[in-house]
Amino acid sequence: MIYVFKIGFLDVRWIDIMDILLVSVLLYQVYKLLKGSVAVRVLIGFLVLYLTYLVVRAAQMELLAGILGQFMGVGVLAAIIIFSPEIRKFLLILGKTTFRQNDFLQSMMIWKKRTIKESFNITPIIEAAKVLSSTNTGALIVFSKNSELKFYVDSGDFMDAFISKRLLISIFNKYSPLHDGAVIVYQGKVRASRCILPVSERDLPAQFGMRHRAAMGMSEATDTLTLTISEETGQMSLARNGVIDSNLSIPEIRKRINKYHQEKEVFPDETEAEESEPLEVTSK
Repeated sequence: MIYVFKIGFLDVRWIDIMDILLVSVLLYQVYKLLKGSVAVRVLIGFLVLYLTYLVVRAAQMELLAGILGQFMGVGVLAAIIIFSPEIRKFLLILGKTTFRQNDFLQSMMIWKKRTIKESFNITPIIEAAKVLSSTNTGALIVFSKNSELKFYVDSGDFMDAFISKRLLISIFNKYSPLHDGAVIVYQGKVRASRCILPVSERDLPAQFGMRHRAAMGMSEATDTLTLTISEETGQMSLARNGVIDSNLSIPEIRKRINKYHQEKEVFPDETEAEESEPLEVTSK
């Protein structure tokens, strides 16, 4: 057996290095799949619980270690049940899209990824919002700066189209087959339309419908900014971090979208609203 080097009493082989690299690639693919969804928080909860179990066992707290040990014994089965949608998506991606058009090799070459984001022009969105609001056409637009939200993009119709006023108006036209759902905007492009968003379970005022509830749910689960245009009143609202501001003017909409994209990049979980926080709804 050929050893590469030795660390203390550990003999590191070439196969060990290959094993570590393969596990790293696998973990990166899992993180990329879960990024932007609430499943990341569940995964972190599992890791915290496991670390607590290790500390308790090392401290020889037999009663608590026994209780946590019973839970960890069925941890794999519980993870399969909880993450069943994500596991299914991962297997579908592995079998259908991962090896297509060199996506797998490109995803491994992390150092070749673009680090400079394209400039984001929100004027077409503002112009489209004016028209949609004046005609009482319902709309739901999600802005993301840190993640492409692949989990939610896959739930709709993939587009990857440059933003234009006419494109957004045609998507949300009530006779369009794409109007029912959300549009996801990432790096100056419409990534997908007709996307399904998580629905908030909080109590909302009577004037808010399912679009506002979906916008609130998306703001609770991810670090995104969601624009909602009411089909009944034409009023525009913005939701972020579990807070929804309604009846906003066009200048205020432009200001807040620009501010969101100019903020320092953070991890999605750092700005997620806790479910225990009270609902905040403000009206301009």
